[in-house]
Amino acid sequence: MAHEGLEVADVLRHFGPAFRDRNGASLSAARRRAMIAIESCRTAALGGHLEECGDCGHQRVSYNSCRHKACPKCQGLARARWLEDRQAELLDVPYFHVVFTVPSEIEVIAFQNQAVAYDILFQAASETLRKIAADPKHLGAEIGFLGVLHTWGQSLQHHPHIHFLVPGGGIAPDGDSWVACRPGFFLPVTGLSSMFRGLFLRYLTKAFAAGALKFFSAHRHLNEPAAFRRYLAPVWNTDWVVYAKPPFAGPAQVLDYVGRYTHRVAISNSRLLSMDTAKVRFRYKDYRDGNRQKTMTLDGQEFIRRFLIHVLPAGFHRIRYFGFLSNSRRARKLERCRELLGMAPAAPIDPPADYRDRFEALTGWSLRECPHCQTGIMVVIDCVTRPGICQPAPDTS
Repeated sequence: MAHEGLEVADVLRHFGPAFRDRNGASLSAARRRAMIAIESCRTAALGGHLEECGDCGHQRVSYNSCRHKACPKCQGLARARWLEDRQAELLDVPYFHVVFTVPSEIEVIAFQNQAVAYDILFQAASETLRKIAADPKHLGAEIGFLGVLHTWGQSLQHHPHIHFLVPGGGIAPDGDSWVACRPGFFLPVTGLSSMFRGLFLRYLTKAFAAGALKFFSAHRHLNEPAAFRRYLAPVWNTDWVVYAKPPFAGPAQVLDYVGRYTHRVAISNSRLLSMDTAKVRFRYKDYRDGNRQKTMTLDGQEFIRRFLIHVLPAGFHRIRYFGFLSNSRRARKLERCRELLGMAPAAPIDPPADYRDRFEALTGWSLRECPHCQTGIMVVIDCVTRPGICQPAPDTS
């Protein structure tokens, strides 16, 4: 199959049945649901509606989307909505992009204990940022930030790390002033790395003692306390990578950049190049070779295995908020931040009720314009129900 139109859904439909048969009970319910959702997305299986152009009479069937977080086709509107909400929260200060990652030894543990290990990753990294920022030797202020978990590298291998977006400053301890960071510098990465390592390993050891970690197959021996301690011993003395990028040029660049990270899945459809009866070929960026674009060919079963690694456990939140941006305090604390910075109050958001109008307002792309004559408006004239299911009204995104 050529590049044009090739999607992850095509790969799952082609190789998925054999993959499910081969893996049987070892395939988790969350990953099985993700496969079914992506395979069905925007097909007759989910129903939809029939539209007709009021000018030229052109008709098209628009099928409903699955809205699964792992689906490459279902993130456009979700991303636009999220960015709209974040726009109202931007402060008139520099913003920094800080990345926390873990050594390969920890990746092995996280691979078999995703929910527990990813929670610890969020807890240790966020606590590190808040503690060092609160230290008077550094910033001496309460900061607020958001974090986005990524679990993949460019070749779809398991590589858990968190991207944080952090305003360059915070609220003074007395709450009466804004403490700005030094120009072009947020917090020392060496201090962040050292504290992050200590906190993560402490929480991981505590989780093991509580019986929250389980190991299988080649790593079954790590269920033994002595073996687990020996395995962790070397990583106490290695450097853990924390990377702080230079500040963004302005609020528009902040949103554009972080929007690339929030609603991404392991691989986009645009990176797929070809598929045949046995293989899948895709494009990737080799960061170790000067960010050169390269191609990789995987067996279809291996492609699906790697893709499904990054389907998160059911109910897991990959975007989280901390400090003065935490959900319970955000509105009140942001109002105070604006006062301290001399900013005008945030304008209220009144989004259009219809998802098509909202999508156009957020992205500039019209879902109503006729693709044939490009002047008429597409109007819903009939409902396409799911096979065997009556759907009284269209429900799409």
